[in-house]
Order: sequence, then structure tokens, then C-alpha cells
Amino acid sequence: MDYYDLIIVGAGPAGSTLAQSLQDSGKRILLIDKQDFPRDKTCAGWVTPAVMNTLKIDRDDYSHGRTLQPIRRFRIGMMGQAPVENDHGDVVSYGIRRCEFDTYLLDRVTAPKMLSTPVKSINREGGNWQVNGTWEAPLIIGAGGHFCPVARLLGEGPGSHETIVAAKEVEFEMTPEQAQICQARGDTPELWFCRDLKGYAWVFRKENYLNIGLGREDNHRLTEHLEAFVQDMKDTGRIPADLPGRFKGHAYLLYAHAERPLVDDGILLIGDSAGLAYTQSGEGIRPAIESALMAADVIRDAQDYSASSLQLYGDAIAERFGTRATELEQGWQVPDWIKTPLATTLMRSHWFTRKVVTEKWFLHQQVPPLEAAV
Repeated sequence: MDYYDLIIVGAGPAGSTLAQSLQDSGKRILLIDKQDFPRDKTCAGWVTPAVMNTLKIDRDDYSHGRTLQPIRRFRIGMMGQAPVENDHGDVVSYGIRRCEFDTYLLDRVTAPKMLSTPVKSINREGGNWQVNGTWEAPLIIGAGGHFCPVARLLGEGPGSHETIVAAKEVEFEMTPEQAQICQARGDTPELWFCRDLKGYAWVFRKENYLNIGLGREDNHRLTEHLEAFVQDMKDTGRIPADLPGRFKGHAYLLYAHAERPLVDDGILLIGDSAGLAYTQSGEGIRPAIESALMAADVIRDAQDYSASSLQLYGDAIAERFGTRATELEQGWQVPDWIKTPLATTLMRSHWFTRKVVTEKWFLHQQVPPLEAAV
């Protein structure tokens, strides 16, 4: 049995950020992921300047051989009505490909990595966690997304009334003919809200790559909504008619309605494993990065890995992202006061779509980078 101080299950942005943050702590770290890297990851794929700054990513260095699409505008509308376009002037976000972004972060980690390694068993023995009967540590970190095996150890929390968002998308490199036909512009992602406001779709061009998808809280109607949206985008010439491949799916929890515990004795969840995606947008990269940094601070200074010691992480999450909603506070994406006949009018407003939808819900410009907040 190989012994470590902590084992991180999941090598995406949350897991790799945690591992890198603890590289100089003297702790022995093992990072495990069921897939090899680079790997496909279902995600629209954009990060704000706040994320780039928090991760200390040099934009010039990153852009060499990788996609880094500056975003200055957003085109936002409700399905069935004309959209509005807002110009933010400066770069407010960057389009990235997750296969490149995640690999870039993972390559910065010097700790041992076991890739292409599914977690088949996690057992508790003598106060330590044993993974696959091969590796042992007193602390195990769940960073493997919604279906993370570490998260299953903690259960779904009281009530289990969590709002699970399901999404499908496709990302592909366009041929010269497709690129010429496609009306979507690289610096202007398109967001299209469903009429019932239970989800939204997107068309996102990143240099020569095109990403199209839709996410909703009611999985049984997801394909129906997606097919209608894609056909409308084809009919109006926004996207090429000949899309390759199948749409891939994934699921995640929204922070305000997730009920998963974050810590227990010798166990801690970060990123989508903890259900930290922003409630209004479903965006999860920034919460994943910030949760990893907060976890690193607690782990570095913890006297032991008891639930009471690790609860400092839970307190930090609540302070940063707010307390989770109660069982009575249902709904997804937008507050209840938006879910009225007024919604069609608001989605035609340049002020509302810019100041509320884009800058507050999707870009979180009102929230300073983590370093400035602690």
C-alpha cells in the first residue's frame, strides 16, 4: 500500500488547482483521474479575466498553440424573439477549449498522477482511506464532478431535493466552408433563454471552433428543446446546416439548491463534486478554482482532518458564495420575480441583458478575484 497525505480524485480544474496550490506544503499528494489527458470535456468553455488572474495564467504564453478567444460582446435573447447585442468595449471573458485548458493546468502539477485510472473502491481502514486497495491517505478529496465517487460517500444531503441540470452540447472545428457560412462571431457568444426560463442555449464560436449546446433542469424535455433550437439556428443561418457527430451530455448541481455535505471526517468536496456551479448561469469553472484555493488554505493549516477541522472550508464557501437556499426556495437560473410576463420585455432591454444577465449572472463582475476578497 502506497501512503500519501491526501488523495485527490479528479484532475480537472478543481483537482489540479488544489494539487498545485499544495505543491510547496511538504504534503505527499496523489492525483487520480479515470481519463487520460487531453480529454474531451462537455462545457461551453469560457473563463473570465478574474479566473485567469487568480490562476496566474500568462495570456501570451497560453495562447501559443491553444485557443484563447477574446470576448467583448454578448448576443442575448429569448427563443422566438429578436435578440439584443451589447458591446462591453473591453475584453470581459475568454473562450477556451476544455481539452486544452484542463491539460494546461494539469501540466503545472508536479505531484504524482495516476491517469486512465477509474476509482473502483474506496474503503475506510484505521482512520485512513484506501483507494483501489493500492493507495492510502488520511484525507480524500472529491474533485471528479457531479458523479464523483468520493461525493457518493457523503450522500446527497437531507431531503435530496436537489435541482440537477442536464446539458447537451457539441464542439467541433469548422471546415472553411462551414466557417464562411456561420454567422456566429468569435467575440460575441450568443445566449438564448427558453421561453419558460428553465434553461438556456448557446452558440459560441472560438476562433475556428464552434460550440453549440443547451442546458435545462428538466432532463426529459432536454432533447426536444435542443433539437428545436438547433433547427432554428440552422434556419436563420446562425450555424452551419451540417453539424458533425453527436451531442454529448453532462449534469451538475446549482449551488443554491445543492444539498451535498462539503466535509466529513477525512473527506472534502470541491468544484462540481460539491455542487458549486453558479445558480443563475450554471458556470462552474470559477467556483471550482476558488473552492480549490480555499480548500488548500484549510488543508495547509489543519491540525487534523476531522470534520470539525475541515468545517473551516465549509464556512469559507458559505462566506464566499452565500448560504444555500432552503427547500422552499425552488427554481433555476433566474429569480422568481423574473418568471413573469415581464420576462419577454426584460430580454429585449439592453440595460437588463447587459447589467443583470451578462455582467452579474454570467461574468460576476461585482465579485472581486479571490485574492482581493480574503
